[in-house]
Amino acid sequence: MAYTFNGGIHVDERKNTRGMAAEPFTEPKRVAIPMSQHIGAPCLPLVAVGDQVTVGQCIGDNPNALCCPVHASVSGKVVAMEERRVISGAAVLHAVIENDFQYTLCPDLKGVDKPLEELTAEEIIERVRSAGVVGMGGAAFPTYAKIKSALGKAKHLIINCAECEPYITANHRLMLEQPEAVLKGIKILIHALGVRKAVIAIEDNKEDVIELFENKIDDKALFDIRVMKTKYPQGDERQIIFALYGKEIPTGGLPADVGCVLFNPETAVSIYRALSSGMPVVKKRITVDGDCIKQPRNLIVPVGTSFGDVAEFCGGVRKRFARLISGGPMMGQAQWSLDGVVTKGTGALLFLGEEKEEAGQCIRCGKCVRACQMHLMPALLAAYSEKKDYGECERLGAMSCVECGCCTYVCPGKVQIVQYIRNAKGAINEARRRLKEKGEGK
Repeated sequence: MAYTFNGGIHVDERKNTRGMAAEPFTEPKRVAIPMSQHIGAPCLPLVAVGDQVTVGQCIGDNPNALCCPVHASVSGKVVAMEERRVISGAAVLHAVIENDFQYTLCPDLKGVDKPLEELTAEEIIERVRSAGVVGMGGAAFPTYAKIKSALGKAKHLIINCAECEPYITANHRLMLEQPEAVLKGIKILIHALGVRKAVIAIEDNKEDVIELFENKIDDKALFDIRVMKTKYPQGDERQIIFALYGKEIPTGGLPADVGCVLFNPETAVSIYRALSSGMPVVKKRITVDGDCIKQPRNLIVPVGTSFGDVAEFCGGVRKRFARLISGGPMMGQAQWSLDGVVTKGTGALLFLGEEKEEAGQCIRCGKCVRACQMHLMPALLAAYSEKKDYGECERLGAMSCVECGCCTYVCPGKVQIVQYIRNAKGAINEARRRLKEKGEGK
């Protein structure tokens, strides 16, 4: 029987590109590298306008804070340092590099010169940090910090291969195309964390990956493949941990608090590359799909490539799109311009047509309550949020909402429940910030 969790929903998968191998993207004429592609403090630029840079060269870092370095994804000349909007809407400094199409590698790049067994956890952590590895599944939390915080706490290493959002197949293709690199990256994590083995959690709609991994694994003692029931949001760390071990992460807690740590397969591959060749994260696997794009594809794209260049590479749009979403349709973020760029956390670009929906009205059916894996009352939270009673929202547990969108998806009344809850969370966080500032000012 497949592992699963309480709640959740079955969505129309629309995995149109699952049979399409990832294609290398034609080198863009220019890239714009954001100085912040991670959770934490932004990088301080290490280059200036007029500087020549090489592929893999570190062009931004901030060693005195929770930060992840950024690197040049092409070789060429820095032609601008300018603030631009990133997918969240925040203004971030970007290094704009004009591509010389020489693909000159940074001379400092080299792999580690010791066997894995001789490397300490600290050496691995430092190498992972210098390579700018973050959670490649979308969270973009600095991987070195996750490993460091899990040392001595995590007993269970989980490789999250769920990829449960509709459309996205980039990691599915990665696991089919580079299984050895995935497994080698996992072995590095096993050694760094000092755990006995890793659990590879794969949904049961990926039979080809399950079969391939079972054939590729040469040391059965190090890897335990566990098949998950295909359901959304199976990829959420809380749901995987509950499905595998029956443990619930406390409110405001981390997986390490219940003895677990999770990594994405693309993150594992990035760790392997960082140690084997010294190559930092300069490219990202993404799925490009939607009813408005002419040629849906899986691509390997240089970080900093514009959404417009990606769309052009895929043949352009077949009709005017109403929405451009960075990420999946359930938890991704709508974009306002094709000028946005691919970052380490970009998993997909979806070009979607317009869907006509009437104004929402709750009919008290309770479907959102049954779908909520966090055991909340979404309709009630939405109602209080609409009335701007954020105190009651906080009392009812709004801050525990993971914004998966299940409630909105199943709502027959077409109420934008998750958006109401997101508004409430923002107001609660703002009130907490002001209260903290007031206390510090006394």
